[in-house]
Amino acid sequence: MPIPTQIDAVSVLCKANVYFDGNVISHVLQHANGEKQTLGLIRPGEYVFGTAAPERMDIVAGKCSVRIAGETEWQEYATGETFHVPGDSQFEISVAEGLCEYLCSFG
Repeated sequence: MPIPTQIDAVSVLCKANVYFDGNVISHVLQHANGEKQTLGLIRPGEYVFGTAAPERMDIVAGKCSVRIAGETEWQEYATGETFHVPGDSQFEISVAEGLCEYLCSFG
């Protein structure tokens, strides 16, 4: 599935999700069918996130390095690329410079 450049017919929650002293910020997109996604950005740094449900992370702009729990190697992802994280897991994400913008889909 290609990474969207526009998402139509969604409600956006105005209150942002703010993590790591404002270095990671996202907004929830609520679809009519109940599906939720988050659209956000990551400033330079290294961060650890936990997952409840499986996640698909689409890199909308920029680049990052990711290490999924249990893996020893970091993988690099850039604009237009996607990585998946299992549910009940965690991942490390690192941004060396600029901003990394993402779309996260759950389930």
